[in-house]
Amino acid sequence: MYVKSLTLKGFKSFASATTMKLEPGITCIVGPNGSGKSNVVDALAWVMGEQGAKSLRGGKMEDVIFAGTPTRPALGRAEVSLTIDNSDGALPIDYTEVTITRTMFKGGGSDYSINGTSCRLLDIQELLSDSGIGREMHVIVGQGQLDAVLRATPEERRGFIEEAAGVLKHRKRKEKALRKLEQMEGNLTRVSDLTTEIRRQLGPLGRQAETARKAATIQAEVRDSRLRLLADDLVQLTNTLEQEVADETALLEQQKRVQERLVVAQRTLAELEDEAQAAAPLQTKVQDQWFTLSSLKERVEATASLAAERVRLLADDDAHEQQQGSGRDPEKLRQQAAAAREELAQLNQRIEQGRAALEEAVQRRADLEQAHAAEQQRLTKLARAAADRREGLAKLEGQVGARRSRIEAGEAELGRMSVNAKEVADRITAIERDHRALESTVAQDEEGEEGLDAAYEAAQERMETAQQDLETARQQFAEAEKERTTHQARVEALELSLTRKDGAAHLLERGAVRGSITELLRVEAGHEAAIAAALGWAADAVVVDDLDAGAQALGRLRDDDAGRATVLIAAPGSPAAAGKADLPDGSRWAARVVSADDDVASAVAHLLTGVALVPDVDTAKTLVAQDRSVVAVTPEGDVFASGYVRGGSSSAPSLLEIQAAVDESRAKAEAAKRRGEQAQFAVEKAKNAVQEIQVDLDAALDRLNASDARMASVGEQLSRLGQGLRNARSEQERLVQAQATVEQNLATARTELADLEQRLASAQDEPSEEEPTTDERDRLAAEAAAARSRETDVRLGLRTHEEQARSISGRADGLEAAARSELEAREKAKARREKRAREAATARTVQGAAAELAQHVASALTLATARRAEADRERTVRDQALAQHRKDVTAIGDELRELTDTVHRDEVARAQQRLRIEALQTKAVEEHGVDPEVLVEEYGPHQLIPHIPGPDDDPDDQPEPKPFVRETQEKRLRSAERKLGQLGRVNPLALEEFAALEERHKFLVEQLKDLRTSKRDLLDIVDEVDRRVEEAFASAFEDTARQFEGVFGRLFPGGEGRLVLTDPDNMLTTGLEVEARPPGKKIKRLSLLSGGERSLVAVALLVSIFKARPSPFYIMDEVEAALDDANLGRLITLFEELRDSSQLIVITHQKRTMEVADALYGISMRGDGVTNVVSQRMSDVRPDDEALGA
Repeated sequence: MYVKSLTLKGFKSFASATTMKLEPGITCIVGPNGSGKSNVVDALAWVMGEQGAKSLRGGKMEDVIFAGTPTRPALGRAEVSLTIDNSDGALPIDYTEVTITRTMFKGGGSDYSINGTSCRLLDIQELLSDSGIGREMHVIVGQGQLDAVLRATPEERRGFIEEAAGVLKHRKRKEKALRKLEQMEGNLTRVSDLTTEIRRQLGPLGRQAETARKAATIQAEVRDSRLRLLADDLVQLTNTLEQEVADETALLEQQKRVQERLVVAQRTLAELEDEAQAAAPLQTKVQDQWFTLSSLKERVEATASLAAERVRLLADDDAHEQQQGSGRDPEKLRQQAAAAREELAQLNQRIEQGRAALEEAVQRRADLEQAHAAEQQRLTKLARAAADRREGLAKLEGQVGARRSRIEAGEAELGRMSVNAKEVADRITAIERDHRALESTVAQDEEGEEGLDAAYEAAQERMETAQQDLETARQQFAEAEKERTTHQARVEALELSLTRKDGAAHLLERGAVRGSITELLRVEAGHEAAIAAALGWAADAVVVDDLDAGAQALGRLRDDDAGRATVLIAAPGSPAAAGKADLPDGSRWAARVVSADDDVASAVAHLLTGVALVPDVDTAKTLVAQDRSVVAVTPEGDVFASGYVRGGSSSAPSLLEIQAAVDESRAKAEAAKRRGEQAQFAVEKAKNAVQEIQVDLDAALDRLNASDARMASVGEQLSRLGQGLRNARSEQERLVQAQATVEQNLATARTELADLEQRLASAQDEPSEEEPTTDERDRLAAEAAAARSRETDVRLGLRTHEEQARSISGRADGLEAAARSELEAREKAKARREKRAREAATARTVQGAAAELAQHVASALTLATARRAEADRERTVRDQALAQHRKDVTAIGDELRELTDTVHRDEVARAQQRLRIEALQTKAVEEHGVDPEVLVEEYGPHQLIPHIPGPDDDPDDQPEPKPFVRETQEKRLRSAERKLGQLGRVNPLALEEFAALEERHKFLVEQLKDLRTSKRDLLDIVDEVDRRVEEAFASAFEDTARQFEGVFGRLFPGGEGRLVLTDPDNMLTTGLEVEARPPGKKIKRLSLLSGGERSLVAVALLVSIFKARPSPFYIMDEVEAALDDANLGRLITLFEELRDSSQLIVITHQKRTMEVADALYGISMRGDGVTNVVSQRMSDVRPDDEALGA
């Protein structure tokens, strides 16, 4: 087994696809630093599963992808393929050639494959581990790894031997087993705890089950005795009620006569009240006229008083304004302003004169200073010329010659720069021309790009809108379907509640009746409970056409033994009136909230005669107290009558309420169904729209992608031209700056040359060295100082005159503004006087009109007062007559109420009797689930009482039934209740719970047994793995230690080295120490060795491992860089020995290493940053070398 080839595509500096054909033996990879040799090592480690980015000399794994250069764009993925010759079958796979491929994408994703078939990283690691190549990659010895081997901990060094021995897969197997064991331990604990808990619950639950069996028999005794006592009470109360229904005819007749007298008296009283009501508007009108005139009189008098007060106030304002008088005279203010303007004009003339004097002084001072400077310069030149003559003409001549030589050199340099600048300018012009041509192309493409972007964005917006519409339609459909399903389920559940199990259900099934009252009757929403309570027994009735049909229905029930039923006879004719009396606010007659066919409605209205629906209990009590013939029913179903009340909490809704709920839910379900159909249509429509828009969106995206590709290509060209243009301009700027510097130096040199030539001429022309006189300079300096003083005085005088002019100008502006303000104030005062005069005239007019109107109002008020008194006298007479008739009506009403109370007391007594009977019937139904008729028929006192067998009784030995005796049954009930109480709290579900818990306990016991068996199997696996690891490591260590002593002796002749275990008694965890003593030294600590010695020790350890457990191939990256010739020769000898058993790939700079290689690969990198590879098989060139040597 050996590496046959390595293919790199986009991996680090290998931008182009590069394939390296390798052969057995030693292959050396050579090349200059930075050319990409170590990238080959990284590629081998990476393709074999390396996961550490730092191990690959990168910051993150994506760094292995070619990052691009200025002339070559970056790539989007890296791929490395390693082909291994497996002719010897070293790899456990049925192929003679195995290709492992790893691909890394820019987004961070990584793919693996074996012979083109996708696989996992774990599959590659397990495939290679059998040949001694593990995840520690000990077969790859990279730069700096030799020292890392020595710095490693003893446990890490142990890992090298384990990897070479191929025990890592056993350790993984052990780790996997331990993880399963840990999970199983938790499951075992939970199942064990659960089993213990269930076992603890079985005992108490078994006792509860036994108690439940006993309680069932006792409860049967309690139920039977209670039902028999209840049936006896019902029979006795029914007989008593039948005896009490008797003579109330005379009392009712007397009550009728009193009612007739009351009607006559109420009619007379109503006529009087009508007369009073008719006279009320006239009385009100007279009263209103009186109040209106009284109010008008007060308003007129107040108006007159207000007008008089207004006249007085206006007169006071005129007097006050005349006393105040006016302010300053505007004419005087104008005269003062004119005088100020004249003074300002005179001052301006002086200012102009001062400015002329200032200009003259400034000019005088400048002329004198210039003459002084010229004289000073003349003296300086004379002094310098004299000094130059003293220093010598020879020195000046030398300086002049040097400056001329510098100027000539600068001019020559400037000429060369001009030529270079012209070349750069021509290059810039050409690049700019190409750049403009590409920019015009880009502009055209961008115009089209804007249209494509707009089309794509429009398609996206349409798609978003369509998707939102589709999502909205789907939500609406889902909501409608959910609502329909909910209401449909409610309808089905409510219809189950409508299913009846009594005689009425039998009649409805046989079609012997028109239907149930709940089906035929329609009740306004919200009144179902009240109507059901008002109908009472009729709320569950069925309806027939006539009395004969009712008799036939009862006969059928009797013949079929189908139970009992309540039958309502439809009454032909119009429904009866609901009621005439007025009801309180919020109350209604019950008959007005129901509707049905006329005959059914008539029968129901007869049942609801005198029944009123009220909003609350207080209204019900008040209404019944006012009219004892009315029965009031609240929304909760509480019934209030003059002799009884019925109500409380209800355990279940009435059939009317259930039927109303069914109708409401069915209507809602139909509405939801219609909405769902509409939403489904909208969903289909939105789907079609999305599909159509998707086609447009894909087309727009394709056009946009094509345009983007063109733009990217042009953009790349623009980028290259832009970089070239920036480089040319940078060079041009540098040349310009250099030219400027040279020109500046030339100008300086020319100036200095002119100065030196002038100094030389002056020195040559001047015959004498007399010192110049300074009298003229001193005179000019004194005159210049006097001129500056004069200029300062003139300037100060001018500033003073300007300040005075500004002050006088401001005073003149203020006087003129005051004159204008005074004129405006006088005009406003005149306008106010005219306005007050007009207002005073108006007020006097109003005062006179108000006085005249007050007289007319007083006369009308006197007449209205007389009419008001007459109307009051007539009202008094009517009120007295009404009071007398009301007294008569009250007396007759009291008499009628006394009679009504007597009748009601009798009715209350009977109603109370009925209530007791109804309470017993309700108790039988609600507490025992037995119909009253069935209760009397089966449990009445006429029935014999059978014996109820217990759980331990013999079914063949049962006593005979006994007749009903109340005292015996009461004693029987007390005894059963006492026994039931002695049993304590009974769990009715204990029997079922005990059986289920017992079954679960049996299942958990079996599961616990299986878990313990699995745990033993896993522990056996761990022991077996430990035994194999211990044997493999012990064997590998012995072989490696033996090889290390020999290899160390060859690398260090005369030295000693050995491998030592840190814990020999524990071969599973012991570490590995390296002891090395080079020849001539007594030290054994590795840290005290030199760099070369440390490298050789590390090489000795790795080669020992290679020899003890050979791997198919090894990769070494510059491991001999720190060795001298002698040690290098020893290492090369080891390489040649390893060549016999393994393939070596060595990266080196050493010629001696290259000489033993079977093949050479040369690595180089061009200026574009891409690695190139060349190869040479050494067997092809060595014969020529030998012949040449001969």
